[in-house]
Amino acid sequence: MNIARSVEVASLYFPDKPALIFEGKTYTYKELNQQVNRLANALAALGLEKGDRVGLFLPNIPGFVIGYYAAQKLGAIVVSINSMSKKREVQYIVSDSGCKILLTTRELREEVPAGELPTLKNIIIAEGEAGNDLDINSLMAKGEADFRCRDMDPGEAAAILYTSGTTGYPKGAVLSHMNVVSNSTTAGNCSGVMPEDRLQLFLPLFHCFGQNYIMNGAYNKCATIVLHRRFEPEPVLDAMVRHRVTMLFAVPTIYIHFINMDTSRYDLSSLRYCFTAAATMPRETALQWKDKFGMLTYEGYGLTESSPCATYNHSYRHKHGSIGTPIENVDVMIADDAGNALPFGDQGEIVIRGPNVMKGYWGKPEATEKAVRNGWLRSGDIGVMDDEGYFFITDRVKDMINAAGFNVYPNEVEQVIYQNPSVQEVAVYGVADPVRGETVHASIVLKDGMTATEESIIEFCRSNMAVYKVPRKVVFTDLLPKSATGKILKRVLRGDE
Repeated sequence: MNIARSVEVASLYFPDKPALIFEGKTYTYKELNQQVNRLANALAALGLEKGDRVGLFLPNIPGFVIGYYAAQKLGAIVVSINSMSKKREVQYIVSDSGCKILLTTRELREEVPAGELPTLKNIIIAEGEAGNDLDINSLMAKGEADFRCRDMDPGEAAAILYTSGTTGYPKGAVLSHMNVVSNSTTAGNCSGVMPEDRLQLFLPLFHCFGQNYIMNGAYNKCATIVLHRRFEPEPVLDAMVRHRVTMLFAVPTIYIHFINMDTSRYDLSSLRYCFTAAATMPRETALQWKDKFGMLTYEGYGLTESSPCATYNHSYRHKHGSIGTPIENVDVMIADDAGNALPFGDQGEIVIRGPNVMKGYWGKPEATEKAVRNGWLRSGDIGVMDDEGYFFITDRVKDMINAAGFNVYPNEVEQVIYQNPSVQEVAVYGVADPVRGETVHASIVLKDGMTATEESIIEFCRSNMAVYKVPRKVVFTDLLPKSATGKILKRVLRGDE
């Protein structure tokens, strides 16, 4: 078994079919597979071996796709790094995972503190001038165009995707070849992906949704990907028309953008399917979309730790507001604190069991044991199951903030803000937002005699963390609300009471 076999097989069945379309350039399946093979051979020549970690610190460019499958063909483990990360975050992930090779761009290279990364042997520039680093095109020019996938045991690690941690440090969810292959196959089945389909991909490839549900799901079915660096409404709509896109994958905030836009000049008749995940789709938004475009938005649910998909809201029995029913070969239940199943109608934690559940957190056995109990992955989300087996999210771990589909853990942001010499105490929390779902807010108590402004705190955060984690609003206060034991009452700050 090997994740990259999908591209290899598609190059035999559909050699001249477009596999990837990006900024005016089209790669056929034959061309894509050859590029992957050339890089795989080049990486092997650099000494990359089975089980070694390869970091991808890249935006949505062909280099990500090529680097991902080249590493998989060799049996290496791909470590995805958020392209919005700053030096401190890059340093932690590369060091924690022990990356041997890192692919990045000239623009992002300044956020890679190479001198502080002892395991890193080579940096490959996938876009822009290589400088003193290795150039991906030069490497591929020397590599042979033939390379067969290494046969991997289904349980062997294939990818590490880091999730923000409540302790302030991200945890690397280790996904096996079985995790990814089974989940991407099921994703394609649920969404009904066919070889004739063209899937638009502007969600970040470093995220499990973009990487597994869309990219791996598409190539598993020999479909075409129309790739964008980022989401920009008009370029996305232009490409949708020009390339006759048939399948749209987005988060709720993007659907809200399109609902509020004048799209009358765009011929969207090729579009036949719309999917949403990463954040709960508001019922009102789903209905507005159907009224405007005449199509349902199909919804899925899962976590990075579940590869990601666990449930799907099917067309044959679609319920607005529901995350659907468990996907094939996966069990989902509502559990009490002891892990026992609760009857329908009772509220409890959503737990997941199946071939999609991660191997564990990289190098963190205690965290793994806490997250997976007797084979059941604890989601941290609170939900309920109705009498037809459909699941609904009713709440979630209060500390986590879901900002436009990105998970932000307050403690991680707080740890950075505490490094500001003016700050005595800080509480970070999420506030409901009609477009983003939630926005990050911070309440700060300054040290005696110290001054700071909202702008200075925000700029401090921007220099030290990915932009989606940065507070949108900073409030200065003399006192933070606390319980009798001294715990900060974030529910009061959020306005929950």
